[in-house]
Amino acid sequence: MNTVLVIGRVLFALIFINSGIAHLTKLEAMTGYAKYKKVPAAKLSVIVSGLMILVGGLYIALGIYADLGALLIAIFLIPAAVLMHAFWKETDATAKQNESIGFFKDLALAGAALIIFALVATGTDFGTHITEAFFSFTR
Repeated sequence: MNTVLVIGRVLFALIFINSGIAHLTKLEAMTGYAKYKKVPAAKLSVIVSGLMILVGGLYIALGIYADLGALLIAIFLIPAAVLMHAFWKETDATAKQNESIGFFKDLALAGAALIIFALVATGTDFGTHITEAFFSFTR
């Protein structure tokens, strides 16, 4: 089961590692899109959010303070869902559907990240890891 947990962690983390790298290597394009979506301090927001999800993804995948990594990802995803996928503002049916999918995907991933945070922080076995939890809560 340990192997399954590690594989699951890595699969979950890959989207954030990939996206974090893209935030930093395609900074101008990402900043332009963030400006289009009216994100405040767009360039700084792209850099900070890219670092948050890259570090969060690596922490989860490697088992280095996976609870902290999951919390970083959740903190990124909830505002990103609202700011970047405001489907309620769309009038075009296709755009509304696409933004709705993005919004609920982000919320679902935030929920999974919060579950990871809670499980690791309470000492639940999360597979082979390098460090213990950053946070420590009793069950």
